[in-house]
Parts: sequence; structure tokens; C-alpha cells
Amino acid sequence: MGIRIAVAGASGYAGGELLRLLAGHPEFDLVAATAHSQAGQRVDAVHPQLTGLDLTFAQTTADVLADADLVFLALPHGESAALAAQLPAGVRVVDLGADHRLADSAAWASYYGGPHAGTWTYGLPELPGQRERIAAATRVASTGCYAATVTLALAPLIAAGAAQPTDVVVVAASGTSGAGRAAKAHLLGSEVMGDLSPYKVGAHQHVPEIKQATGATGLSFTPVLAPMPRGILATVTALPAADTDPRAVLAQAYADSPFVHVLPEGRWPHTAATLGGNSCHLQATVDADSGRLIVVAALDNLGKGAAGQAVQNANLMFGLPETTGLSTWGVAP
Repeated sequence: MGIRIAVAGASGYAGGELLRLLAGHPEFDLVAATAHSQAGQRVDAVHPQLTGLDLTFAQTTADVLADADLVFLALPHGESAALAAQLPAGVRVVDLGADHRLADSAAWASYYGGPHAGTWTYGLPELPGQRERIAAATRVASTGCYAATVTLALAPLIAAGAAQPTDVVVVAASGTSGAGRAAKAHLLGSEVMGDLSPYKVGAHQHVPEIKQATGATGLSFTPVLAPMPRGILATVTALPAADTDPRAVLAQAYADSPFVHVLPEGRWPHTAATLGGNSCHLQATVDADSGRLIVVAALDNLGKGAAGQAVQNANLMFGLPETTGLSTWGVAP
């Protein structure tokens, strides 16, 4: 018997991706998957890509999850904290929701509303010193998908003094799975196909998380819904703080990070190259006209932006190599 793993909220897109990764993990044994409206159904009836996985969704209760060594919470924002508080202290938890990411309770109230549940260890291993903190933690708050993309592109530049933190502009396009699996009229195929549309302009909930993780103090963020199921492509620009090569700064920062790839000169990230993997692809340059630093980042919002990132954190929490059960390569075409 390996390490016992349970997934709460396993009927959603991130939950389904977690189940897929866990089913092939050499050290983790998937012992429970819970859902709300889908409770009582077989997993492969809800997630046909998992045909052959002999598991039925249970109701999401602390009693069902309490026997696991680690529980992944893949619940809507605002629903993780109450469930986590009911789990035994000896059960490790990785939360894919936003409930425990922010340190600033005022920022939580402003962007999410309601009481702040407190702050857990932040689950982005590539930040300096964060692998060690995650390995020592019993409660980890995994990153948001946009936050992971932008932070990986920006944080090393600010930390190295290469970029000014006061004037950062981000435009990022994401696939529709980032909005969850609930039926919504604006996410119907007929509405999305052939269309790009901005949303939550000037007020996206990942803004305080990105600022917290990168050290940015002024951030303009415009998210765009793209006509594809999964993937994020972010263009991050900032004023230079020194005469440095941004690509060299990123290459040095991620030299020992198995999942972050600074692409060869002249090759730019695109979402299809990261599909199904746990990698983030980066490229950087200096704008020939404005002099601003430009970093383009791509990742799979359900991989490195959600489920893959969560498994990476869980590996570290159990002293396993962080790449265990994860692929650094995408699926093409």
C-alpha cells in the first residue's frame, strides 16, 4: 500500500486532471474521490477519459476523506476552508482553491468577499526557498493558474533588480476550462468559437496573488477568454531597472527547475506545446521601441496551473522527487 490520496471536488475539470495524474502515480494510491451533484456516479461516467478507473464518487464529507494521508481540495473558491478545518491534524492538505493563498485579509475581502480563512504555505516550488517550505508543510495553498503563469515570468526579474515593480502590464489569454465545468451561457461552444473576449478587466481576483508572489506593486492585468479548452499564454511587460538581459536572468533562475523551460533564442512559447504536461515555457526580450522588458509564458492551466502543480507540491511534502508521476512534455498535435 502506497501513500493514500483523496480528492474532494473530483468531478470538475481540475479534479478530473488530478484523478488522471494520480491513477498513473507510482507512489500514490487513490482511495477516494468526492463530488456534490455527481455523488453516486462512477468516475468514468463523468470523466470518460478515465474509462477503466474503478471508482465511484462519494459525498464530500470530512469522514470520507479523513483516512487519507493527503487530501487534494479541488473545490470552488470559498468552500475549502470549512472542509479543511474538519480534517484531522495528521492529514496533509493541498488546496487548489484560493481560500488560503493570500496573506492580506483586506485583499481577500476586496477581491473575494467574506471572512479570510488564513494563510497556508504558498505552493509554487520555483520561488526561492519555497521547495523547502513546501516540504516542511502540512497545509499548502496551490497557485492560481494565471498567477503561476505570470509569477514564473516576472518574479525572477524583480528579485534580480532587472525590472521595476511599479509598472507591470499583463495581457493573458486562457482556455475555457479555467472557468470551471458548471454550465454557463457565455461558455457555450457557439459563444466561444471564433471569438476572443476580455473579462474581469481591471479587477481579476488573481491580481493580489500575483503581487504577493512577485513583489510587483503596480499591476495592470487584462485576462482574455480564448476559443480553446485549455492553456494560458501571458505577455508580461515591465520597465527595466537595470541594463540586463531578461532572458539570461530567467535562464539562471530556472537552471535547476525541471518544469520551467526558457526556450532557445528566437523560439516563442505557444499553448499547444505545453498541453497535458506540467511545464511552463518562457521567452524574453527587450522591446526595440519602448525599451520595456517583455516575457511571454505558456502553460497548461489544468497542468502546471492546477492539478500538475498540486501533485508537484504533494511530491515535495512526502519527500519524493518533485517530478514523480508528472511529465515535462506536452502532447501534440
